[in-house]
Order: sequence, then structure tokens, then C-alpha cells
Amino acid sequence: MTHVLVVAPSWIGDMVLAQCLFRQLQSQNPPVVIDVLAPDWSRALLNRMPEVHEIIDMPLGHGELGLRKRYQIGRSLRTRPYVHAVVLPNSLKSALVPYWAGIPRRTGYVGELRLGLLNDCRRVDRSSHPMTAQQFVALGLPAGMALPDSLPLPGLRVSARGISRACKQYGLEPGQAPVLALCPGAEYGQSKQWPLDYYGVVARNWLGRGWQVWLFGSASDRTVCEAIVSQTGGRCRNLAGRTNLEEAVDLLSLAGMVLSNDSGLMHVAAALGRPQVAVFGSTDPGKTPPLATDARIEYLGLGCSPCFQRTCPKAHLRCLRDLEPNRIMRTMEALIER
Repeated sequence: MTHVLVVAPSWIGDMVLAQCLFRQLQSQNPPVVIDVLAPDWSRALLNRMPEVHEIIDMPLGHGELGLRKRYQIGRSLRTRPYVHAVVLPNSLKSALVPYWAGIPRRTGYVGELRLGLLNDCRRVDRSSHPMTAQQFVALGLPAGMALPDSLPLPGLRVSARGISRACKQYGLEPGQAPVLALCPGAEYGQSKQWPLDYYGVVARNWLGRGWQVWLFGSASDRTVCEAIVSQTGGRCRNLAGRTNLEEAVDLLSLAGMVLSNDSGLMHVAAALGRPQVAVFGSTDPGKTPPLATDARIEYLGLGCSPCFQRTCPKAHLRCLRDLEPNRIMRTMEALIER
């Protein structure tokens, strides 16, 4: 058995996409045992990935250097039989633990002064690997090897017991009517958020069809989601900031349709195999699309897109405002009919 340590990213969406790498590693011969160094919040996702053998807690938050702590973690891993480390983030600090752990082969992309910390240092080939998931998978292959013809897709397991517990906790009855899940938040900023009044139009339409509408997001999205609830006369269920990530995953698995911005929950819905429509504005659907056969992307590709800015530099936000609700609903309807 080959033992591999993967240093995981710090965002929900990237953590889901990392499963593509885990699946690629596990498909190799001889079999691979995969441990993942990751922040504690990510257990809600990693515990649902059967490819992961052990989760090693990274107690430092995003952006924290914590040299002493990283050194201690690295030294504590020296007795483990790792022969390979794959470092997914591009920061210098993310490469320190595998180096201090003495892992013989340490693979990652050229980043912040990491030469020496990594001894299998790659350069991103964006012409042949434009997608983040492709770039992750490439790190699990020998340098220069072509990607597999079919990219291994994420696939999260869910717990029937967890689903039942979450439904009871929040008074949900998914059997009464099909569920439309709305994910209107985006941690990155306004330029990734489809207008709230557009979400309100979709919510009212689907409620009129006899569907339930549940809103998902973090605590910072709760106000945004409450505004949508108000537009429907209180007929939606606002779960934003109430559920933890584990509960959100279980409840999203019940959705008959998901509508989201480019966000972490978009990737979670894709990994659950839910039919979904993903709205892209300032970001590039060619880089981080939802990886699922039942996912559809709505993107205008304006001359100013993708700008990757948190707020619209032209102050018109046409990349999102010109994606009107009727267009999005037609895509949703076609996906349901399929």
C-alpha cells in the first residue's frame, strides 16, 4: 500500500473538487491510502468521501502563518509511512508541514517561494488544464502524463439517519412536495450574486407550481435569504445560518432542483448529483464549473467577463442583471423535463 498525504484547500468548493484528485489517486496501482491535512470544518465533507482514510486537523485558520504549530504537526507525522505529499494550495506555508514531516516526494505547483520545500514542483498548464479539478488531478499523476479521458467526478455520501435528524430538527417534511433549494449567497462578494429580486421571482413561481422552497447559506447569508422569504410572503424556509455544513449537505440531497450562484454549495449540490442551474457572473465557468451530468450553467460571457472582482468595476453588473428570471426558469424546466 502507498501512503499519501494531501494538504487540502481552505474553501468549500475547492474541497469538493479535491475529491477528483482523491479518486484519481485511489484508482492507481498499487492501492493508495489517502490522509488529508485540513481544517476542522471540512470534516463535514471529507467524512463523506470514501476515498479518505484519515483527516488530520489543521488548527490554523486561513491566512495564519503559525510556524511553530506547523513545525509541530510536521514533526508528529515523521513516524508515518508517507512516501508522497500532494500540496493543493499555492502558498508557501501550505508546503511547510510535508517538508518538516520529511516526506520523500512533495508535489505541488510553483507558488510563493516554495522551491526546496517542494521537490516535485510543477507549472500549471492552463491551455490543457483550464479547470481547477483538472489541475488537482494532474498533481496526482507523474509529471507530463496526460489526464484520463474521463475526469473522476466528486460524489458525496449522505446519511439516512442524518437526513431524518435534520428534517426533525428544522420541522421539514420533504415528502409533502418536491423541494427547490436556493443558494443565493457568495462569500466572494456582490459580483457573484444573482439579484435577490430575481431569486424572489423564481421562488414565487415554483411555490405556485406546488413546490417547497428551502434557502441555504452561511450565517452571513441569513439576511439575504430573509429578504427572499419576505418577497414570497413568508412561504419559504430560511435555513441559512441555522444548519451546520453537515446538515446542509444532508438536506441538499433532498432537493429536486437547485439554483445557485458560483459558490461552495454549488459544488456540494453537484457532488450530490442534484439537478441544478448555476449562475455565473464575474467568475469563469470554464475554471470551476459544477461537475455533474445534471448541472446547467447560465453565463453571458460579456466583453468585461470574467473580471474576478468582488464588486462590478463598471458599476452596472450586467453579467448578472441581464440573466433575467425567465431565462433561468426555462433552463430549470428543461432540466426537469429531461
